[in-house]
Amino acid sequence: MNENQIEKSGQSPARRVRTIAGSAAVAVLITAVGQGVWGTLAFVNMKTTPAFPWAVVAMAPLLWLMWQYLNGRGWPQRTAETRRALLRARPVSGSQLAWALVAGVFSIAAASGLWIVLFDLVPMRANLLPNLSKIPLSTLLPILLMGCLAAPFSEEAAFRGYFQGRLEREIGGPVAILLSSILFALVHLTQGLFWPKLLVYFLAGLAFGLIARLTRSILPGIAVHALADLTFFTLVWPYDGARRQVWETGTGAWFWLHVAQVVVGGLLAVLAFRRLATAPAPTMFSGPARSRAMA
Repeated sequence: MNENQIEKSGQSPARRVRTIAGSAAVAVLITAVGQGVWGTLAFVNMKTTPAFPWAVVAMAPLLWLMWQYLNGRGWPQRTAETRRALLRARPVSGSQLAWALVAGVFSIAAASGLWIVLFDLVPMRANLLPNLSKIPLSTLLPILLMGCLAAPFSEEAAFRGYFQGRLEREIGGPVAILLSSILFALVHLTQGLFWPKLLVYFLAGLAFGLIARLTRSILPGIAVHALADLTFFTLVWPYDGARRQVWETGTGAWFWLHVAQVVVGGLLAVLAFRRLATAPAPTMFSGPARSRAMA
C-alpha cells in the first residue's frame, strides 16, 4: 500500500472509527515498548546496580531497532512503505526547523510556567521520581540523556506519526491534532488523575501535533520534545513536592513571574507557529514528490 492509497482509505464513518481505535492501539503499543521498557530498565538499574548505567547500553539498540522497524525496515516487506509513510520521519528545511525550535522553546516556557502556576493553585501529588541522592553522576547523566531520547522518539512516532498522521488523511488535520493530544494526555494518567497535569500534557500535545502538521514531519517535534523533557526533569518536577498553594503562602513575586511566563511564552509561541506555517518546505519536495509529501 502506497501513501496515496493510505490517504484514500477509510471513507465511511464506521471505518473511520475503526481506524481511530486501531491507530490508538498501535500508538499505545509503541509507547509501551519505548517508554515502558525504558522505565523498567532505568528503575531496576538505579535500584540494584547504580554504579554502572547498563540500562542505557541495553535501551540504545532496542530504541534503534524499534525506529528502524517503524521506518520501514524488516519483515514483512509488504508493509515497509506503509510503515515508512505512517512514521513520516521526513527531512525539513532549515527555515522550518528553526521556526519549529523557536515555537517549541516558547511553548516549553509557557507549559513549564503553567505547570508551576497550577501547582500553586491546585493541591496535587508530585510526579513520582526516583531518589537520585545515591546515584553517581556517571550513571545519572546517561540515564537522564536516554530518558530525554526514549520518550520523544517513541511518543512522537506513536502519537504524531502513526496516530495523528493516519488521522490527518482520514478526518483532517485539526481533529487529528485534537485527538492525538487527548490520547497523549490520557497515557500520562500514570502520573495521577489530576486535571491540571492532564491539561498541560494536552497543551503540549497540541504544540507537538501542530509542529508535525506544519512541517509534515515528526523530526522537529522530537527535538522539541527532548528539550521539554530535559526542562521538566531538571527544572520543574524535582521541586513540585515543595510547592505550596497561594492561599497558604500568598501570591508572591515568583507566582506572578510564572504567570507572566505563561502569557508571554504563549503569545510568542503563537507568533512563531504563524511563521512556521509560512516557512518554505525543503526544495527536494518539488513537483510531484512534494505533492505526495504534503498531501
